[in-house]
Amino acid sequence: MANEMKIVQTIEELQGLIDRNKRGDRTVGFVPTMGYLHEGHLSLVKQAREQNDIVVMSIFVNPAQFGPGEDFEAYPRDAERDAGLAEAAGVDILFMPTPQEMYPEDGGIRILPGPQSTALCGVSRPGHFDGVLKVVLKLFNIVDPDRSYFGMKDAQQLAIIETFVRDFNLRTSIVRVPIVREQDGLAKSSRNVNLTGNERAEAPIIQKALKKGEKLFEQGVSAAEIEREVASYITQNSSGIMDYVSLLSYPELTKYDGTSGGAILACAVVFEKTRLIDNIIMSTKDGLYV
Repeated sequence: MANEMKIVQTIEELQGLIDRNKRGDRTVGFVPTMGYLHEGHLSLVKQAREQNDIVVMSIFVNPAQFGPGEDFEAYPRDAERDAGLAEAAGVDILFMPTPQEMYPEDGGIRILPGPQSTALCGVSRPGHFDGVLKVVLKLFNIVDPDRSYFGMKDAQQLAIIETFVRDFNLRTSIVRVPIVREQDGLAKSSRNVNLTGNERAEAPIIQKALKKGEKLFEQGVSAAEIEREVASYITQNSSGIMDYVSLLSYPELTKYDGTSGGAILACAVVFEKTRLIDNIIMSTKDGLYV
């Protein structure tokens, strides 16, 4: 590819670019995003750049994964800013389709996620992961990437996508990329810009609470007690409202009984105009489970 990034909006143009390059046995790394890029997204590009000949990024705020009353219209968007950041990070092709391009017709066929979608965010966001799998399958079919890069902040989404790829023999390999955080510990998120000044000052409490839970986990405290302690710490030290705190096996997302290779301590906290998620992945043997 030339050094200048190509911006495309149609599936036909994107596939033409990719096909011409893949005929030369070049590998394709794919970074799917909803835009309003931050360092977390750019860390995905960095790893994709190191491991592939061509890096494709998509920016698409997917209406299929937003439910009634959720923040689809308010989700931050800045196409010009995003394009500049993507090019500087080393993206070769930036795919920015419209909803009409991605969903020109609806034949009524649905993809239903399995039991992993019934925990954590799936409880309060019914249908969310149906929409995630719908757009992910379309993007994988459109881009046909050798590797696809996902951040660990959306750990439930990642586990579901890994299972989807495995169970349906999709041709891409999923690469996990660690959470990128602000200096005060808040997980990078496009939604952080919707926090008020006071909420932004309170938000690092989320990671502090999870860290406290991690220490309790290492001490052998029960899952129920850890969940209570984490929720109490967040509600006592912030104006956020708890959606959930859960300690589960990972990536199975079932009740943690000590036999799984890893565990996830995850939470969602709702502020006035935004909902923040965070997690810590743990192992009973050697700290972080990667």
